[in-house]
Amino acid sequence: MTPTVSSQAGKSWLSDFLLLAAIWGSSFLFMRLGAVEFGALPTAAVRVAIAALFLFPIVLLRGLLPELKKHWKKIFLIGVLNSGIPFACFSFALLSITTGLSAILNATVPMFGALIAWLWLKDRPNASRVLGLIVGFAGVAMLAWDKATFKPDASGVAPGWAVLACLLACLCYGISASYTKRYLTGMPPLVTAAGSQMGATLGLALPALWLWPARMPSPTAWLALLAVGVLCTGLAYILFFRLIENAGPQRALTVTFVVPVFAVLYGVVLLGEAVTSWMVVCALVIVCGTALSTGLLKLGRIKPAVPVP
Repeated sequence: MTPTVSSQAGKSWLSDFLLLAAIWGSSFLFMRLGAVEFGALPTAAVRVAIAALFLFPIVLLRGLLPELKKHWKKIFLIGVLNSGIPFACFSFALLSITTGLSAILNATVPMFGALIAWLWLKDRPNASRVLGLIVGFAGVAMLAWDKATFKPDASGVAPGWAVLACLLACLCYGISASYTKRYLTGMPPLVTAAGSQMGATLGLALPALWLWPARMPSPTAWLALLAVGVLCTGLAYILFFRLIENAGPQRALTVTFVVPVFAVLYGVVLLGEAVTSWMVVCALVIVCGTALSTGLLKLGRIKPAVPVP
């Protein structure tokens, strides 16, 4: 029996969905390998610079440069909020906490997006979504309590500050989502992607040069940042846009919930990181809260809609 067009499309978006989750899950591993030798700010700067170099020629080839020139100020600002600050925060956090823990905290992005949309865009949530915000933040508090010490560990960074850095990154993602919805609606996604990486590069250039490591990082660290720049940022954006086209934005955005699974797996297999039962419990609480707060899950029924960044 010949497969129908709809079934073929379904298989296509599902494979893209899993591939994107696997790629974004690996970004925490690559940032960890880079940050150890480069430091937090240089790691973030090199990542966005590589992504910008990868994406900008595609913008030129598709004739989208006039659109970028027209809106460059807003796009560059969103680059600092959506890439520059978050990437620097996660690079800093990965110096003292595991890739799995940082990925679990990253899963709160849709929850922060819902909260900011409520406060800024007056997207008032119903009772189910309010409950989700409460449950989600309770999960974050449970997870953070286990890392509440602000005494520096062997890496020189206190785990408590690392957790706060991850949450600051997620808050920036939430603000960026509402900013994009308000000021950049209708913008070609590739223009936003490339322009945002350029803006983030400019924003991080001077601090990164100031804090550039005195000792040249190893080839392994350079390859890690090349991978996170091209694979986890440049190619991932293109894959994400294709997923939106084939599966719709609501389905595509649920990839946030699957990313931590791959991140934890990579951390355990490749870095020998431990996964505690407490982390698993907190992760489930956070995911349930996020699903409720974004409308993906409603009390009594499931709704396939996720207004997340």
